[in-house]
This record gives sequence, C-alpha cells and structure tokens, in this order.
Amino acid sequence: IKHNAKVAVLGASGGIGQPLSLLLKNSPLVSELSLYDIAHTPGVAADLSHIETRATVTGYMGADQLGAALKGCEVVVIPAGVPRKPGMTRDDLFNTNATIVATLADACARHCPQAMICIISNPVNSTIPITSEVMKKHGVYNPNRVFGVTTLDIVRANTFVAELKGLDPARVNVPVVGGHAGKTIIPLISRCTPKVEFPADQLSALTGRIQEAGTEVVKAKAGAGSATLSMAYAGARFTFSLLDAMNGKEGVVECAFVRSEETECKYFSTPLLLGKNGIEKNLGLGKLSAFEEKLVAEAMDELKGSIKKGEDFVTNMK
Repeated sequence: IKHNAKVAVLGASGGIGQPLSLLLKNSPLVSELSLYDIAHTPGVAADLSHIETRATVTGYMGADQLGAALKGCEVVVIPAGVPRKPGMTRDDLFNTNATIVATLADACARHCPQAMICIISNPVNSTIPITSEVMKKHGVYNPNRVFGVTTLDIVRANTFVAELKGLDPARVNVPVVGGHAGKTIIPLISRCTPKVEFPADQLSALTGRIQEAGTEVVKAKAGAGSATLSMAYAGARFTFSLLDAMNGKEGVVECAFVRSEETECKYFSTPLLLGKNGIEKNLGLGKLSAFEEKLVAEAMDELKGSIKKGEDFVTNMK
C-alpha cells in the first residue's frame, strides 16, 4: 500500500533538520512534508520543493505559524534545540532545550494530539519525560506514541562492530538499551546478529566508544557543532520504520526511549515491536550477559535523575 503520510519536522532549518528533511523528501512513504523553524524555513522548503519526488513541501516560520505546521500531521519529528560544543555534556543543553521541547510538545498536544512524536532534541533522557508530562497536562498523553530517538546509538554500534569484525555494517544489528547519554547507553553486544565475540578488554573499549561516540564528533567538529548528518540518517531510519509499521508492515522492530515497565526506571529504551498505533509490544530487555547486567545496574541512578529533572521542569513551568 502507498501511504499518504503527513510528516512535520520541527527545527527543520538546523544542522540536523535540513539533512533529515532531505531524507524524508526522498522517501515514497511521505506525501506531505511540513517544515517548521524560527528562521530560514521558507528557503529550506523552496529548495527541497524542487526535488523530483512526490512529497509536497511547505515551510512555516515563527511561533504564530506553529499550529498550522502541525495540523493533520501523523508523525512529528523534533530535532529543534541547540547542539553541543566541546566540553559540554548533553545535560548542559537542558535549560535551553527543555523550554523549546515543552513549547513544541504543547503545540502538538493542541494541534495533532494523535500524532506519533519522535524526539531527537537532547538531553533525550529528560526531553521525553518533558514531552509526556506536557501531553498529560492536556489530557492527550499516549505512551505508545511518544519516542525518544536513540537510533544513532544503534547505527554507531553496528558500524563499530562491523569495522572490528570486517563485516558489512548493513547486516549487523546490535540492540542498544537504557538511555541516550554516556553510561546510560548500553549496547547489547551479546545479542548482536550475526553473533560476534570480543575479549573482555576489547568489549569494554568498544562499549566505551559507543557511549562516547557523540563526544568524538563534537571534538572533531571543534566548536562547529555535534553529530548532524549521522543523526539525520538515524532519525530518518526511525521515522521510516514507524511509517512502515503504521502502513501495516509486520515485524518492524526498533529500539527507542519510551515509557516503560521493563525496569525500575519510568522510561527506558528496549527493542519495540512497532505497529499501526505506535508501540505494539515492548520486547523488553531479554537475556543479558553478566557484563551487560552490570552496565544496566550502573546506569539506573543517572537515568532516574535525568527523568526526574525533566518531570520537575514541567511541574515548575509557569
């Protein structure tokens, strides 16, 4: 079935927003692309509108056009916010990005309450609780439709494992669970397909590299931003999986940071079976190695703190 999906990108003029919008414009799954940002959106939309694919592109700029941008959208992808600079953690972005995400989530609650909401804006460990609490305030919260996009962690894990083992990265699949910052990022190398084995020291170094891969890019860009192109790719990959599942494709599984009963954390990323209504089934943590069990245990406190920080932000909002 050819599906006519209307997809919005909020933060479409930014470092992630532009390449993400390009990838979405290039997909037959998207029939309408609604681009929103606080500046430059008409230009980005005009530019993309010349591409010879069927998605129609409309640009919206400024707070007064946000509602119109969201009307009728089935999927909303949110990369809006500020990027990391060298020496910054994802949490250092909190004050700026928390306000931006809360504003955008509020608009989604008003104008497309049924839409799937995919949050890219960091710190994801806090911006997902923020989105959920804002939706709750409006009485439209559906935990099966709010996703923290952690796909870049999986993409990186696949790439790094493939490099070390001389495999085709397109055929490697490493589930990554937990959260989306530092040690909350937990790659389940023991569950990689195809099966791979690493000596303990190499496994530890590989895990550390996956956890700190974002910082690797921040350093390499030397003040010019953070991961934008790989994040756009990962954001598009997640969006396409979601659209496929909404179209009735069976067996679509992606990891994402969502409301969860799988651990003692209120939100946790695990493999999810996606369907017409978002999360069809949380596939849970599954079997872990001793090394992975330890990583999960060590991530809990930081994850709980980040979640609470997001919830408290909404509680204290004017």
